[in-house]
Amino acid sequence: MYHIRHEYPEDFLWGGAIAASQADGGFGEGGKGMSIADFHPYRKVHNRDDRKEDAAIRNDEDVLRLDSELYYPKQKGIDFYHRYEEDLAMMEEMGLKAFRTSFDWSRIYPNGDDDEPNEEGLQYYDRLLASVKAHGMEPFMTISHYEMPIHLVKKYGGWMNRDLTVFFERYCRTLFKRYHKIVKYWIVFNQINLLTFNSLGILGNKASNFDEAVYQGVHHQFLACAMAKRASEEYEGLQVGTMLSDKLAYPATCRPEDMLFNHLKNQMQYFFPDVQLRGFYPPYAFRYFEENQIHLTFGPEDEELLRKYPMDFLSMSYYYTKINDASKNTFAPMDKSRNPYLKVSEWGWEIDPVGLRINLNKYAERYPGVPIYITENGYGAVDVPEQDGSIHDGYRIDYLREHIIQMKKAIQDGVPLKGYMLWTPIDIVSCSSAEMKKRYGLIYVDQDDEGQGSGARSRKDSFYWYQKVIASNGRELN
Repeated sequence: MYHIRHEYPEDFLWGGAIAASQADGGFGEGGKGMSIADFHPYRKVHNRDDRKEDAAIRNDEDVLRLDSELYYPKQKGIDFYHRYEEDLAMMEEMGLKAFRTSFDWSRIYPNGDDDEPNEEGLQYYDRLLASVKAHGMEPFMTISHYEMPIHLVKKYGGWMNRDLTVFFERYCRTLFKRYHKIVKYWIVFNQINLLTFNSLGILGNKASNFDEAVYQGVHHQFLACAMAKRASEEYEGLQVGTMLSDKLAYPATCRPEDMLFNHLKNQMQYFFPDVQLRGFYPPYAFRYFEENQIHLTFGPEDEELLRKYPMDFLSMSYYYTKINDASKNTFAPMDKSRNPYLKVSEWGWEIDPVGLRINLNKYAERYPGVPIYITENGYGAVDVPEQDGSIHDGYRIDYLREHIIQMKKAIQDGVPLKGYMLWTPIDIVSCSSAEMKKRYGLIYVDQDDEGQGSGARSRKDSFYWYQKVIASNGRELN
């Protein structure tokens, strides 16, 4: 007989997440090569609606050149590369049980296609991971988080070139061999369903059929994930998972046209975990490809590889929800249709805690028995320190509280939710806009959009709040 779980499991992984490309810095140090992230400048805009939240595919090779007149914030990050001991100590004080960060491919294989890894880069991760464990946290590592070596874009055209699967498998095997005793949880690609230049490294003007190039790149990433899973099986106990940016949406109305349009759009969000958890391309995907003149090239062993090596878990980021309106008849990811029943953040993102419960249930029902982790969830805002240095971010606490309440209800619904890593325990450079002012952290970093400031760390009100949440295993939310 099934018993409803009314509390979080005692082994629930309360944690926090950052990314190497947004936090580390250490540009050019320790043998690191150049990555896509190193070429992302900060450009001041006055209207936040003009800023694309999901860094669209670029069409101009200027993105592969550095401009001496521009500032590139991700080259500096928050200097986590040098200050990780200080930062991890504060996260231990916060009570984190898990810490998610990423390897930087260009720090380990500077060009991506190198025959041998950069030992100095590996030694950095030796020290970092030992420190994570020493501070009592379970490392939850992403293998590729928007920082592929720029050489792979210039020479090979990014992930539309199948050669990248060979280079990536070599990279994964290096990591598994070196860290299989210290890292149990591995995410292969961050938010694999966000089809961005940051992820795929595909320049629009290099592809005769751009959509086809993108989905060919996705196919190669699917193969790379399966190859990573295959390589991981040489070691005992490793868990290798996929990660989505949760984009399941509501229909704009209950009109049949909106219901159908929403269903079709949501199908192409399920497409990614369907392939990676079920092991095959679903029929609806081939319909979509045919309707959009997309012709994919499969190798003779591709289908068997996907079938034999599905992912072990599903992880996801969750920030907001959208609505789908058939009258607009677009699959564009930046459709600005608004849900009139939801409040929005100052960056225009709909705040929808109940949507988290809804979508967790949808994934649990679609992929029974697959463990689920929330590996990003947070609230970006402009935080203004008081005269005494304190930061009263009650708006962030409210956002996190309401989502954690809905997570518990999802567990009561039977969702196998195993962990929650908020974004972020510490302020870092924004992925999409390269700002510092858009802060998610529970620890404040004194650094502005131009990289100026002392870099000093200080605790926000949300730091102490999350500390109590973790200590009480989710019972104390006030």
